[in-house]
Amino acid sequence: MTQAELERVYEAMAVAIDDVGPDQGEVFLAKLALALAEDLGRTERVLEVIAECRSGLERRD
Repeated sequence: MTQAELERVYEAMAVAIDDVGPDQGEVFLAKLALALAEDLGRTERVLEVIAECRSGLERRD
């Protein structure tokens, strides 16, 4: 995927998050992640990506 394509995806995600509102943003992202994981169809790779994305993020309490 090119940088321009990634930017298109990011923009579409940002618009969708804004459209669903702050109360539904997390639900939208969870549904999106599960749909993309299903589309990818490779459980181990999905788990690797989850770990990669989690890296460097602090736990919220």
